[in-house]
Amino acid sequence: MRSSNPVFSRRGFSRDNGYAGFNTAPQAGYAQGNPYAQNPYAQNPYAQADVQYGAPPQAPVTTDRMTMDDVVVRSALTLGTVAVGAVLAWALLPVSATSYGLAIGSALVAFVLAMVQSFKRTPSPALILGYAAFEGVFLGVFSEMFNSRWSGAPFQAVLGTMAVSGATLLVYKAGWIRVTARYARIGIAIAIAFMVVMAINLLLVAFGVAEDGGLRSFGPLGALVGVIAILLGAFFLTLDFKQIEDGIAYGAPRNESWLAAFGLTMTLVWIYVEMLRLVAIFSSND
Repeated sequence: MRSSNPVFSRRGFSRDNGYAGFNTAPQAGYAQGNPYAQNPYAQNPYAQADVQYGAPPQAPVTTDRMTMDDVVVRSALTLGTVAVGAVLAWALLPVSATSYGLAIGSALVAFVLAMVQSFKRTPSPALILGYAAFEGVFLGVFSEMFNSRWSGAPFQAVLGTMAVSGATLLVYKAGWIRVTARYARIGIAIAIAFMVVMAINLLLVAFGVAEDGGLRSFGPLGALVGVIAILLGAFFLTLDFKQIEDGIAYGAPRNESWLAAFGLTMTLVWIYVEMLRLVAIFSSND
């Protein structure tokens, strides 16, 4: 199962890593909905079967495989870097035209670093942490701008992001959502349609056809669009969780945990930005 997250959508975790797959099947109960369950040697990106002789994969050449602890630690480092960048930007860059320019520049640099990492065969901690730092600067200025008009909005957005991500993880682990190929196709189709509509809306606003932000206005319609965007963020999280779960189950190398942390960070940033706008909309209507 590939995630819709830009980091995971191109190739998932690395396949050419020199690590043999498991010689045994995954844990009981894991096969349901598992894209590799029917033929793990043929489809498992971490298994290396000897096709010529029909031999099963060889014993692992190393035990240096990704674990959930690795993912948690790298995610904490990446998100911590975002948080430090945001705090410093908030404290050192007062709300002004200059800070807005720096925020836009930081967002562009973060985007470039994200794209470079997405097209690399292996994860680069330097690129990932660099992305996190510049993204943090952008979020710091962006959050301060909202806070200057809607006091406390960033704090509420952080709580909202934690609530959405926590609820999504709970629902996923409880098995209430099954991440299947059909589920992914439908969700990705909706996400693509959403992005196309948002791009058209941006063009209409830029050329003065739509006023007050169009679909992204600070009214009821803008609130509805914000809710849809947050639900899409939760959808991205479920695909990311599945991708990570598959990587751990089939022996991805440890350094791939940086890729997992990168993808989760991008998704959480998406949710936070949309949550911040939603909080501002509801605060404006008080």
